[in-house]
Amino acid sequence: MSKSRLVTYACPYCGKDFEATIYDMINVEEDPDLRDACVSGDLFRVSCPHCKKEFMNQFPLVYIDKPHRFVLWLSNDLPGSSLLQISKPLSDIGYTLRRCPTLHEFVEKIEILEDGVNDVLVELAKYDCFIEFIDNKKGTAEDVTSIEYQHTTNGVMKINVRADDKGMSFHIPIAMIEEEMAENEELFEIDNERFPTINGDWIISLYQDAAGEA
Repeated sequence: MSKSRLVTYACPYCGKDFEATIYDMINVEEDPDLRDACVSGDLFRVSCPHCKKEFMNQFPLVYIDKPHRFVLWLSNDLPGSSLLQISKPLSDIGYTLRRCPTLHEFVEKIEILEDGVNDVLVELAKYDCFIEFIDNKKGTAEDVTSIEYQHTTNGVMKINVRADDKGMSFHIPIAMIEEEMAENEELFEIDNERFPTINGDWIISLYQDAAGEA
């Protein structure tokens, strides 16, 4: 069952207090509408009843998807003891456990894991696309504003690299990324039980460590 509660906000625009609902836990099998509210951002969009202005508010959230067998922890903080107590049993039965520091990563992670794709492969593919974007002289590293997972269809992953008003789309066979990962399998080992953060910073740190630069 999903769990929610009322909290008091101080509007950043008019300064007046008001109450709004936040969720501590979402079970999307029981409340599929909340899944859509997460992906659209509506769950985190707060409207002040006094001045009518809206703002986004990220709050710690446990997101459970039983059909796709994953649990996400949306927070800048490491998971507490209550989450870690259930992490090993969940990991043992094949659940993917991840911590997402930002809403953008949270939404993207939902889409990746719903597609049934290994998110480690996704981050490796995104990194390779970034390198190819630079090597093809489509822009500099400083020009790149985002690298986004789009979808996976028939074993082919689509990644978009964006740089201001331009960009480049890549279609990457998953089998090719799996081969690349297998060549250095130890580099990509993770501790699933600790709710690891698997994102762009993580993949860059791997290569920095391997090169002795970190």
